Amino acid sequence: MFFGGLFAMWFTLRSMVPDNFGIGQANFTHGYAIVNTTILVSSSFTCQFGVWVAEGKMPFSKSFTPRKRRTGSIFNVARWGLVEWFTVTFVLGAIFVSGQAYEYAELVHEGVTMSSSAFSSVFYLATGFHGIHVIGGLMAFLMVLLRAFTAEKFTAHEKISAICVSYYWHFVDIVWVGLFFVVYLLDPVMTALDPSHLVPVSMDWTIF
Repeated sequence: MFFGGLFAMWFTLRSMVPDNFGIGQANFTHGYAIVNTTILVSSSFTCQFGVWVAEGKMPFSKSFTPRKRRTGSIFNVARWGLVEWFTVTFVLGAIFVSGQAYEYAELVHEGVTMSSSAFSSVFYLATGFHGIHVIGGLMAFLMVLLRAFTAEKFTAHEKISAICVSYYWHFVDIVWVGLFFVVYLLDPVMTALDPSHLVPVSMDWTIF
C-alpha cells in the first residue's frame, strides 16, 4: 500500500510541476541505472536457484537430495547448494545498494538534494524506501546463511526459511522494476514517441 502511495505521489507531483521533473531527470545516468537494475533482477534468479536446490527439485528435471552446501567444485555451478546461491544473491543485492548510494552521491554533487525540489523529494523517498527494503532482505539472507552454517542437519525449517525469504526478495525486485520504469524510463520513452511530451527527457546511455 505504501508503495502505491509513492507511485500516486510521483504522478500527482509530476502533473503539477512537469518542468521540475524534467530538470530533475536530466541529471540521471540511465545507462548506470540500467546496469544496477540488471544486477538486482539477476539476484532474483540466483535466489530462486537457491530455493530449488533447498527443495531438491529443479524445473523440468528429476528430484534430488536437497543440498545445503555444494557437493562438488566451487566452479561446478550445477552442484551448488543453498549456501552458494544465497551468498551470490547477497553479494548482488549489496552491489545494488552500493550502486544506489553512489548514484545518490553523484546527484547530491549535482545539487539534487532531498529538499531541492518536489521531484527530488519524491525520488529520494521512493527509491530510498525501497533501498531500506533491500537492506532488510540482505539481513534476512544473512540469517538464513547463519542457520545453514550452524544447523547440523538440513531440515524443513531451513527450507521454509529460505522459501519465505525468497518471496520477500522477489517482491522487492518486482517493486523495483515498477519504480525503475516509472522513475527512469517512462518520460524518456514518451519523449521519444512524442517530442512534445509533458516532461521531455532525453536518455543518457552512459554508465559513468
